[in-house]
Amino acid sequence: MNSRDVAFCGVFTALAMIFSYIEALIPISVGIPGAKLGFANIAILVVLYITGAKAAFFVDVLRILLTSILFGNMAAFIFSISGGLLSVAVMIVLKRTDKFSMTGISVAGGVSHNIGQLAAAAVVMQTAGIVYYLPVLLIAGVITGVVNGCVAGIIKKCLHKAGFRDIL
Repeated sequence: MNSRDVAFCGVFTALAMIFSYIEALIPISVGIPGAKLGFANIAILVVLYITGAKAAFFVDVLRILLTSILFGNMAAFIFSISGGLLSVAVMIVLKRTDKFSMTGISVAGGVSHNIGQLAAAAVVMQTAGIVYYLPVLLIAGVITGVVNGCVAGIIKKCLHKAGFRDIL
């Protein structure tokens, strides 16, 4: 990874942290406890497409660690890292297949993030009964995944037009 990529990842780590913080400030009450908009996933997707899988993984883990230290607690870290690691792994694998659009990969990331968090909740709460919450979280993951994937695609196109990097 060259210095330009490191700087890019630093900027997008900060951007993902800002997105996470803004998301925490938005008073959304949609009747879905724990459901979030996943704005940080926009930054992770852009890094995945521009800099690559290793950088996306690093940015996601660093974002989760730093936001948990600055704005959260141990419970927030456990749920975020569980969802984040599964999400970024799924997005990396799907991108490597070259069979999915950025929006499709974003949807898979959003859904897998919710599955990872639900699995962590089942372990922490020591009950599998929480699985009944899965359909609601899957719907939320699909909706937010579509929106975030579209936004990430627009940002990627803008960076490409600005001549940041030759994106295939």
